[in-house]
Amino acid sequence: MQRGVMLAAIVAGLGSVPLPAAPAAPTDGATMGWAALTGRPRPVGGIRISYGADPLQVGDLWLPRGRKGVAHPVVLMIHGGCWQSDIADRTLMDWAAADLAKRGIAVWNIDYRGVDRAGGGYPGTFTDVAQAADMLRVLGPRYGLRTDRIVAVGHSAGGHLALWLAGRERLPASSPLRTGDPIALHAVIALGALPDLAVAQALPGNSCGVSGVPRLVGLPGGDRPNVLADTSVPNLLPLATEQTLVTGVRDRIAPVTLASAYAVRVRTAGGTVGHIAIPEAGHVELVAPGTNAWRIELGLIRAALGLPK
Repeated sequence: MQRGVMLAAIVAGLGSVPLPAAPAAPTDGATMGWAALTGRPRPVGGIRISYGADPLQVGDLWLPRGRKGVAHPVVLMIHGGCWQSDIADRTLMDWAAADLAKRGIAVWNIDYRGVDRAGGGYPGTFTDVAQAADMLRVLGPRYGLRTDRIVAVGHSAGGHLALWLAGRERLPASSPLRTGDPIALHAVIALGALPDLAVAQALPGNSCGVSGVPRLVGLPGGDRPNVLADTSVPNLLPLATEQTLVTGVRDRIAPVTLASAYAVRVRTAGGTVGHIAIPEAGHVELVAPGTNAWRIELGLIRAALGLPK
């Protein structure tokens, strides 16, 4: 195996995906900062569409150009930011969304109320994401989207929400998050994700998990003694959806241990999961077009959508 690529685990559903060779990891430990992404010219072209009344209940639909009459493969994109709207909103994913649209893939890049917004947290953050995902049933015929093979791509906290969407059909009947007919996802590609909220919350030095998780799920009480029962993905396993986790070895927000611990839970539950760890990557590289991490992820997305290599 070449030095530049480390596969922490590749299992069924991922083994045939071609992975581009990565350069050797730099020796200075440097990783990409957010300014290196947000300082680029911001792409334009997304169609703003509301799925609810709140200003954050909105998404941008990015459509490929010049393919009239052809059904577009579609990615459901979910931003991170520790579930806080003050930290990030959907525009942080504009560069990734525009890059996919340029490559012939439609993107429904959604926003949601964070834990720092009225109505956010539990249940609002979850019901927002669910409502936005189900909105693809409306957008599909209206804009010529292939909704029979939706691939969700989530980054950081958005990776948790993307995996949670895949487990909605397994929500407890008593949960206020449960709906009768959640839209099906064919695959989830979670980038620098925090899927196991119990692990994320207990990880020393991880401010996103330690402080963010309690704000997201709320405090235990008489009516909800286990606040992770319907919010943390391991409690919804096994998922019927293909799932792949991509992590940066140098990621301090979502360290590799979060993904590897979750992968153990998946396999213990009888499921399969792919996990790719990229030595030279931190957190930002995972959503920055032009990086080696993004090139690897493009291959994963195309394969999940059933597109030619």
